[in-house]
Amino acid sequence: MNDKIIGILGGMGPEATANLFIKIIKTTKVKADQDHYRVIIDSNVKIPDRTQFILGLGESPVKSMVETGKILEKSGVDVGCIPCITAHYFIEEVQKELSFPLLNALEELNEYIKINYPIVKKIGILATTGTINTGLFEKYLSNLEIVYPETITQENKVMEAIYGKEGIKSGNTGEYPLNLLKDASNELIRNGAEILVSGCTEIALVLNNRHVKKPILDPMDILAKSIVK
Repeated sequence: MNDKIIGILGGMGPEATANLFIKIIKTTKVKADQDHYRVIIDSNVKIPDRTQFILGLGESPVKSMVETGKILEKSGVDVGCIPCITAHYFIEEVQKELSFPLLNALEELNEYIKINYPIVKKIGILATTGTINTGLFEKYLSNLEIVYPETITQENKVMEAIYGKEGIKSGNTGEYPLNLLKDASNELIRNGAEILVSGCTEIALVLNNRHVKKPILDPMDILAKSIVK
């Protein structure tokens, strides 16, 4: 019986939080409702924007993330996760303040690539500029050459798809952000990427393997499978 309690330190953003919850549900093998894990979600949308802080344009999210984690802690969760790749820049700092383990999506991604794509040498990352600037992927993805979109593509296509007026964070998961992300993906493939990674949870809300010619990995898929284990 799945008697452990999973906590989602969410709100970054709210749809990505809901999407991770759905992934956990779909990943769990059950015959009845009672076979699922109990999942406690705090979708704290008031946590300051992670990218804005990393770019020196906003408030640190750490205090709010810790406060949200403490709510999960008081609720008795056994293990937690964060449905935001950029927020993993702060995961070690937040973890120090919490008694339950936070599963690291990037560590899980690294292990998944090692096992399932052992001969791949070059991967393309679609992520926020803030995440790219932190060097998160270089920190966690070992023995891989990492390529990112060119600067103009990064700002005019990837960041526009996520943060633009018609972008994903504005509630648009239709053709406009999809076409921008497809263009960025094709550039990465032209530059030698053997697989792609949705390095921002919003990206996976619109872009998937049907849209690109190379495999595209969603770290939240991998995280959901790992946390269910």
